[in-house]
Amino acid sequence: YHRKGMTPLDANVELPTEVKAMIEQSSDAQAATALVNYVIKLAAAAEIHFTDLQLQVLTNHLIEMLGRSKSGEQLPAVDPTMFAEVSQKSLDLADQVVQHIGHLEVAEKYVLSIHFEAAQNKI
Repeated sequence: YHRKGMTPLDANVELPTEVKAMIEQSSDAQAATALVNYVIKLAAAAEIHFTDLQLQVLTNHLIEMLGRSKSGEQLPAVDPTMFAEVSQKSLDLADQVVQHIGHLEVAEKYVLSIHFEAAQNKI
């Protein structure tokens, strides 16, 4: 998500109304807000910017990831070869987010990488 004049170092990004509502309805709005802002800044530093719709889908996924991190629930294993077309840049960003959240399976990186890839490729 990109606003003119914003830098990745700005304290918080002004989030779209729909994204704010999703965060407010989550079980830990403070953690969700911090995580969404972290991911937006991480992506912006890599010159990746999300549309409002991409940010809504991403926010939903991040809230679910926070929940799995706390509950210990695991995603089913994924076949990394299914993600062979995904750029290393997107995989690296996703890996940073997974490490940042902590207590998540490696499968999370692959599934999350699709959000960065879609934004990067303007899909």
